[in-house]
Amino acid sequence: MSDTHQSTPKAQSTTSYVPDAPSTARSRPQPTAWVGMVLFGGIMLLLSGGFQIMQGFVAIFKDSYYLVGQNGLVVNLDYTVWGWTHVLIGLVAVGTGIGVTLGQMWARVVGIVIAVLSALVNVAFLSAYPIWSTIIIAIDVLVIYALAAHGSEVKSD
Repeated sequence: MSDTHQSTPKAQSTTSYVPDAPSTARSRPQPTAWVGMVLFGGIMLLLSGGFQIMQGFVAIFKDSYYLVGQNGLVVNLDYTVWGWTHVLIGLVAVGTGIGVTLGQMWARVVGIVIAVLSALVNVAFLSAYPIWSTIIIAIDVLVIYALAAHGSEVKSD
């Protein structure tokens, strides 16, 4: 015989492969690189809210600053009413932006709603302050994209 061991049919091992039982613990999917985009959306929501608050205070305290009178706006309201509208939207946006950066689900939903509302209000206010309103509308579009497309990447525990 040779140096190698030859097995006979009687000596064969009867061990077989037994797979592990399926795990009952739910594994949380690992966050992807899009978490940064959601954080960007939250920070932009904070920025947009700050801009809204500034725009609102200007409308409340200095009516003559804007390009047209209240009759030249899409919705014919006093600038004081417009100012309080902008301040209210801005405060909600700032609070929501903080919630988005903390990963709260309610904040992503409210963030999208407030960004849409902010964009619509600024479209109506466009004739009074075109450049500023256009900047806020652009920021709102970025916020909507970040929260709608990638909002599920950030979750609170």
